[in-house]
Amino acid sequence: MKKIIAPVDFSESSVNAAKYAVQLASDLPDSGVTLYYVYETIIAGSDGTPLLIDPDARRNVAVLALTNLKKELEAVSKVPIDIATEEGKLAPSLEKFVKQNEATLVVMGITGSSKIEQLIIGSNTLNVISKDICPVFIIPGNASYKKIDRVIFTTDLKNVASGTPLRPLKKILDMLRPELYIVHVKTAAGAMPESDMEEKRTLESLLKDYNPHFFFILEDNFTTAIDDFAEEHGAKMIITVPRKHAFLSSLFKSSNTKKLAYGSNLPILALHSWE
Repeated sequence: MKKIIAPVDFSESSVNAAKYAVQLASDLPDSGVTLYYVYETIIAGSDGTPLLIDPDARRNVAVLALTNLKKELEAVSKVPIDIATEEGKLAPSLEKFVKQNEATLVVMGITGSSKIEQLIIGSNTLNVISKDICPVFIIPGNASYKKIDRVIFTTDLKNVASGTPLRPLKKILDMLRPELYIVHVKTAAGAMPESDMEEKRTLESLLKDYNPHFFFILEDNFTTAIDDFAEEHGAKMIITVPRKHAFLSSLFKSSNTKKLAYGSNLPILALHSWE
C-alpha cells in the first residue's frame, strides 16, 4: 500500500492539506492516509513560566481531535484513513515515523496570512523538507485538489546524471503518469552553452520513458518564471530538488516570491535523494 502521511496541527492550512492528501490518495490505487499530530508536553503559562501538562491528557485530546477530523475526511474520500499522535518535536518525530512506516509521501500545508504564520508554519515545513526522508508535498493554504495530469520538473542543468534523484522522481511519475514539462530558467540572454545542451540531452535520455517536453525560459526571477509557465500550461504541480538550487529557501525568504509560496494554488513537491 502507498502510505501518505498528513501532519496536522488543526490549523486551516493543515486541515486543507489533509483533505488534499485523501483526495490525492483516491487517485492512487492501493493508497491510504495517516493523519499525524505531534504534541509537546511543556508549554508556557500566561506569565511565560513553563508548565508541565499531563501527557496522557494531551494525548487523549489529540486522539479525539484526530478522530473528528478523520470522520470529516471520510465524507470526502473512501480511502483508508488512520490516525497517529506522538509527543515530541514535529520534524524529528515525523522523520522517525516516516521511516518506521515506509511512507511514500508526506503532504503538509503552508500558509502566510500573517508574518507569524509565515515564520512558524514556513519554518516547520522547511524543517521537514531538510530531513530528506521522502518526497514532501507543500500544499498552499487555499489550494484545492485537481487531478495531477501535468507537472513541471525544474532543472539547473548541472551534473544531471549524478544530481537528479531518478528513483524517487520516477516513482512519483509512475504513480501519477502526468504530462512532464522539464523547465530550465535562463537569467542571461544569449546562446545556450554547449555544456547546457549536453546536460539537456542527458536529462531527456534519463527521462525518455515519460516523453518529456523541454523548455528554456529567459527570466531574471526564477520563481516568477516558473509561476508564469505553470499558469500558461495548466500545470498542477511543481517538482523541485531543494539541494540543487535555492528555489524553496527563496520562496520563504524573499519578498518577491511570496505569491507562489503563500498565494498560489499550485502544490510544490520537494524531492531529495530518498529511495
